[in-house]
Amino acid sequence: MINTKNFDYINVLDKAADGAYLRHEAISNNIANATTPNYKRQDVAFEDALRASILGATEGSLDKKVHNANLSNVHPKVYTDVGGTAYRLDGNNVDPETENIYLAKNQLYYQGVLNSISHEFETMKTAMGK
Repeated sequence: MINTKNFDYINVLDKAADGAYLRHEAISNNIANATTPNYKRQDVAFEDALRASILGATEGSLDKKVHNANLSNVHPKVYTDVGGTAYRLDGNNVDPETENIYLAKNQLYYQGVLNSISHEFETMKTAMGK
């Protein structure tokens, strides 16, 4: 994390990219274990913590909220979905078709975050006259 006001949005986007990367790994692992008996799907929680750190910051514009966001407590967390729903008799709750949809959605999200980071750096480069 870069500690200067100029990188506030990049720091937030960096946390979002970390979460999306970890989610990609979890979904890929789910797909790989779709036929493993008693395997329970995993997912990653980070959006709510990221949103809370931004919206819980000072009142004012989004720029001020992003600047005052406490990102040190935002860490993506892998959790196991043990909701009791099993798609097969062997206790596995992974639906490969659904996981592939989640994977595609996450890939689009991750690409959007990376594009936003790239845009932030291009904006800084333009502002510096480079």
